[in-house]
Amino acid sequence: MTLSRTVQRAVLTAALLSVSALAAPSTAQAAPLPPACQEALLETLDKFPVVDFTVPDKAKNTMLGEVLGLSEADQAVFTEAACAAWNTWATQNGQAVAADLDTRYRNAAGPVCNKFARSSLATIKKYAPNVPAETRELEKLAKKVWTNSMEKLAAEATNADCRTAYNAVKTGW
Repeated sequence: MTLSRTVQRAVLTAALLSVSALAAPSTAQAAPLPPACQEALLETLDKFPVVDFTVPDKAKNTMLGEVLGLSEADQAVFTEAACAAWNTWATQNGQAVAADLDTRYRNAAGPVCNKFARSSLATIKKYAPNVPAETRELEKLAKKVWTNSMEKLAAEATNADCRTAYNAVKTGW
């Protein structure tokens, strides 16, 4: 698997449904990920087969940096039960989520940063309430990653439209 594919998995998962940190565990992690979390790492992108939805490179890199910087306490939420619940839910709902992301992305205005930010958040808001309760700690972590990433992207954006888009979605879902 190429680094680019790994980054895409990390970011799509972050953008999707409240478990962004599933896709890129910290290299400082003391223990290996449970098997279900490893499955999430390897297969999440395949469960959400988007066609048009695109994550800007700057957003990919920023979110990946946030995920790689997770503390050991944050990493503790990667449990077999949480990841297994995520995997089951993603398998059952991935097509619908991907279709929603693609539709929202196509219909969003402006530059890619705005299309990404607004379509991501709208889809997350729509589907997050239906994600299994076992994933709620992962969701809290994903919200932290999302918020920190959007704050950094907004602060660093040289394009006013991108700065506005990232500021508009940084509070999350």
